[in-house]
Amino acid sequence: MTEADSRSTGTAPAPAGAASGRAGKVVLGFAAAVALAAGGVAAFRKPHEDVALVQPQPPAPTESQTPSVDDVIAKLEKRLAENPEDAEGWRMLGWSYFQTERYAEAATALRKATKLDPEHAETFSFLGEALVLASNKEGRIPPDARAAFDKALKLDPKDARARYFKAVAMDLAGNHRRAINAWFALLADTPADAPYAEDIRKVIRDVADKYKIDVEKRLAEAQFAAPAGGMATDGAKLAAGAIPGPTSTEMRAAAGLPKGQQEAMINGMVDGLEAKLKARPENPEGWIMLMRSRMQLGQPARAAQALQDGLAALRNDQENARRLREAASSLGVAGA
Repeated sequence: MTEADSRSTGTAPAPAGAASGRAGKVVLGFAAAVALAAGGVAAFRKPHEDVALVQPQPPAPTESQTPSVDDVIAKLEKRLAENPEDAEGWRMLGWSYFQTERYAEAATALRKATKLDPEHAETFSFLGEALVLASNKEGRIPPDARAAFDKALKLDPKDARARYFKAVAMDLAGNHRRAINAWFALLADTPADAPYAEDIRKVIRDVADKYKIDVEKRLAEAQFAAPAGGMATDGAKLAAGAIPGPTSTEMRAAAGLPKGQQEAMINGMVDGLEAKLKARPENPEGWIMLMRSRMQLGQPARAAQALQDGLAALRNDQENARRLREAASSLGVAGA
């Protein structure tokens, strides 16, 4: 992660927009997005990492080996030289340039796509992000990027990327509470199993921490939209609910112990729960309890491992795997 402004306290990816029927298959997630939150500019996800912005899918390779992005760019440039009225081709070229961090060229290609297809919201929000990344104006969103985000929201008021950056603009203008409220509104429309749900929570925390705004209660109570794959589950509710505590005998025993021994006893109980889950892993409530316990003990890496172990155990149980992801996202566990 490169930091372009030392004033920034933290970063979080900007979400991809909702799928559009006219766009064909849309990959949900983030790629090389920008957070200017808390008064700075910072690039935080490189294009080659994991997920992609709203993007058309490149043509399927005809050879046994998948072509590189440079190969795709060369083919698209040739295709567009022959047919410059191909809006989908310009979108694909913009995405490909974006993948190689050629943001100015990505913006040029995406601008052509918006002229050929002026009703496609995701292309405008993607253009806005490319313009932000291509800009040398640190700590602000360029006017042409703002215009692109405004156009995206006019076409689709739910466009997640444009909403994210509009909140960033509020934060940069000094309206920190308003920005946080906008991110909370975006979070409420974010599917619980979306890969960027925790990223929105992170930017809320980062800005709140910088400006001494208490958001922990709101984050704990934040509701999610239905998961992308179906109806919402009770995962977040379970994560926020009471975890069965020790028996009265165990509590009396713990009360008489020095602080260090109390902590050792609590850790021993959580380790015991983990051992039980390894023996009988098909227990979603148990995995949720373990994740929450690890987070409360200040062991986020072990909570993330519990999530992965639980998902592996529930890989053939889609509904309970979704509950686990929803709970993990609510708790702020990495990898949710």
